Amino acid sequence: MSDSQEQLLALRRSIDNIDAALVHLLAERFKFTQQVGHLKATTGLPASDPDRERVQIERLRGLAIDSHLDPAFAEKFLNFIVAEVIHHHERIASEKVPD
Repeated sequence: MSDSQEQLLALRRSIDNIDAALVHLLAERFKFTQQVGHLKATTGLPASDPDRERVQIERLRGLAIDSHLDPAFAEKFLNFIVAEVIHHHERIASEKVPD
């Protein structure tokens, strides 16, 4: 195997490790957002919180800039996650039976 092929395999292994870590982090994040969804459903709060979402987007854009990541990409990524979280919260709220 050539040096460049070995280097490519090593880089891909590192990427694979990062992908695995991202999946695990997303799973942990969604465990907490599910808890938030249950809390919102039991207290009658809406599934979406536009003010929080706006603050989070700005915070993530700043982190992206500091990390030399395209802030537009970071915003799209967070918007995707937030949309999924809201969907989960709406589903949780629709399944809650009033006491």
